[in-house]
Amino acid sequence: MKKSIKVFAPASVTNVSCGFDIMGYAIDWPGDEVVLKIKDKPGIRITKITGDGGRLPLDPKKNTAGLSLLALADHIGFKQGIEMELHKKMALGSGLGSSAASAVASVFALNEILEKPFTRKELLPFALEGEKLTCGGTPHADNVSACLMGGFIIVRSLDPMDVITINTPANLYSTIIHPHLEINTADTRKILRKQILLSDAVKQWGNVAGLVTGLTTGDYDLIGRSLHDVIIEPIRSILIPGFNDIKSAALEAGALGCSISGSGPSVFAFSKSKATAEKVGEEMKKVLKTIKVKGDLYISKINKKGPMVIG
Repeated sequence: MKKSIKVFAPASVTNVSCGFDIMGYAIDWPGDEVVLKIKDKPGIRITKITGDGGRLPLDPKKNTAGLSLLALADHIGFKQGIEMELHKKMALGSGLGSSAASAVASVFALNEILEKPFTRKELLPFALEGEKLTCGGTPHADNVSACLMGGFIIVRSLDPMDVITINTPANLYSTIIHPHLEINTADTRKILRKQILLSDAVKQWGNVAGLVTGLTTGDYDLIGRSLHDVIIEPIRSILIPGFNDIKSAALEAGALGCSISGSGPSVFAFSKSKATAEKVGEEMKKVLKTIKVKGDLYISKINKKGPMVIG
């Protein structure tokens, strides 16, 4: 058994317009890094956290990475000690699955040290334990699943757990703009309507079916026609300064569609070439500049690898 390991877990885009809480995909960058060291003294200790501005707790029971690691260690009856370093390479509250990446990195790292007794899908329940801290006790599996399994995932059911990975076109690119703002996931869930019109639900179901079909068949036009959210986006978008202008700029630059990543403030767009994705990104940046908000730009294909050992 290895005595130490360093892993990287990627950011993820979820909801994917019409797929609220059930769709997500991993991207190449940014992400989180975790270093695990096996020690003789029992217990789990978080010894160092960087990139969080001093905001995340070292207490493993109050930390998403720590709580996930505790769940896995308790399940297997791990008797040795574990020291963990967490290096945040992505902003908190970005809408890119920051907490999920930390949770995934920790359980993936221990599973690798133990020579992979669990499949990635079997690690999902342990990573979800950490997500409970950021979701008010009721975790949603889209970020964790996309990050852990890689590729484009659909969460068909949480009980029983049923997560499906679907094929996507080889030249599908994602452009993500992350305004330097922070939005709390729990707060954005509180403003959502508890009831929706049947007519809106039917539109949304049609778009979900169309998006899945478009992705699996490589029908870019169908992907574009289906990237419409008539239920969640109209409400959450009011929390993102310049959202409508960002979306319009992306579409005018040739994007297939554009919507909110997770609960925001990040915004994603799909394109069918790298050149278009880069042009879309430049136009998104121009909008942020006009409203005097700084931001980060990421361009990525669908990351089909998920977490990986880097040291």
